[in-house]
Amino acid sequence: MGLLVGDVIRHAARVVPGRLAATMGDDELTFGDLDVESNRVARALAARGVGRGDRVAWWGETGLEAMPIFGALAKLGAAFMPVNARLGVDEATEVIGYARPRLTVVDASHEAAAFEFVRQAELFHDAARSEGADVAERALEERDTHVIFFTSGSTGRSKGVVLSHRCSYLRSFPNLITDWEGGTVCMFPLFHMSGWSMALNAWQMRLPVHFSSPEAAVLLETAQRRRASRLYCLPAVWDRVLEHGHAGYDLGSVRECDTGTSATPPELLRAIKAAFPGTATRIYYGSTEAGPATLLGDIDLARKPGSVGLAAPGVDLRLSEDGEVCVRSEFLMDGYFEQPEATEGALRDGWYHTGDLGALDDEGYLSIVGRARDVLRTGGETVSPGEVERVLAAHPAVAEVAVIGLPDVRWGDVVCAVVVPATGRGHELSVESLRAHCDGRLAAFKQPRRLEVVEALPRTPATGQIQRTLLVERLSAASRT
Repeated sequence: MGLLVGDVIRHAARVVPGRLAATMGDDELTFGDLDVESNRVARALAARGVGRGDRVAWWGETGLEAMPIFGALAKLGAAFMPVNARLGVDEATEVIGYARPRLTVVDASHEAAAFEFVRQAELFHDAARSEGADVAERALEERDTHVIFFTSGSTGRSKGVVLSHRCSYLRSFPNLITDWEGGTVCMFPLFHMSGWSMALNAWQMRLPVHFSSPEAAVLLETAQRRRASRLYCLPAVWDRVLEHGHAGYDLGSVRECDTGTSATPPELLRAIKAAFPGTATRIYYGSTEAGPATLLGDIDLARKPGSVGLAAPGVDLRLSEDGEVCVRSEFLMDGYFEQPEATEGALRDGWYHTGDLGALDDEGYLSIVGRARDVLRTGGETVSPGEVERVLAAHPAVAEVAVIGLPDVRWGDVVCAVVVPATGRGHELSVESLRAHCDGRLAAFKQPRRLEVVEALPRTPATGQIQRTLLVERLSAASRT
């Protein structure tokens, strides 16, 4: 008996058929409904020639109609490939053309656009209305491909991250047993791995997942209405929630306020704890390729500021000679779809090389300090932060400096100098004086366009390395408020 995702749905339907599996707004789906509907969709797909080893693309908005399609493909042994609902026709054409699915499934909002690029492929829509009994493909194996998630590589070309049934099952297996029946509010869209991982994790515990847009009012309303026990938001979304405020909402059911994926400033964590007293907060670090990598528990939030925690259960963690974070576990991807060179570069001797630079303290807690290929792209030009820092460090008004890139619609990255000023020297500290200092030393596009003055740069406790990712998140959060 292998670890198959279809069995997660079957088992929950046998044990708690009337319990909610998923909600979004007014829409609800029980475990019994999910099992029956996924069987019906599977029959309809099989009638169109879809079977084990095939690939099927899904291009649609987040909604419960995607649930039976996901379940049907898991039961048939065909790979589910969600495509970003925000892509334009040309972008979607590139992604779907790369994946070459046997079938492309769209929702009503994408149907017109789909016909522009699926002229020679079959279009399937609203299969849930077809009939069919239980579907059980006995030949399936846990190492069969379950999903392919698309990510953008450093060159801009899409990469298809291939995950097996075994991998998806293990990533979502409950790491704790709880009797909190409210379920979790999920702000991630269903073209994102985290959306499906959170759904599977809830289903393994026979609990519901409540899908929501990332707008603060909608998240809080969903948590109140569904009596949810867990809120998981990215740091940027937590900023919105805290700015919006939760006065007037009954959130007494919420027990966990978790975050992660990007750098999480300690001051944001303190604000979450103050706004939601009595709740637990955890920080998760991982990726589509690696799954869960580290976890910082609630008990360590104040003790380990800026850290993303210890290696997650079942994960081995190390730093390469140049400080790159590497992880090894049963959660790793099989590789990138039909990109052997990219796969070989990422998976070496069983270790996934994350591309993040890290530091480990004397207790084994990890902090992310930057990217292994830490370059900025501004106006189409490449800038090395270290090169700019070496020049700026010689400015008489600069005691310490870190150069980072802040996202910008026009430039891509804006070169930003974060400076601890030197005291008692009487020199002007401004963007203009920094650029004047760089003239003749650095090309104009490498010179800072923004200056931020701080009292201290965030550093790792053990090695004193500057935490660039934390600086980016702090300054980005400040600009959003």
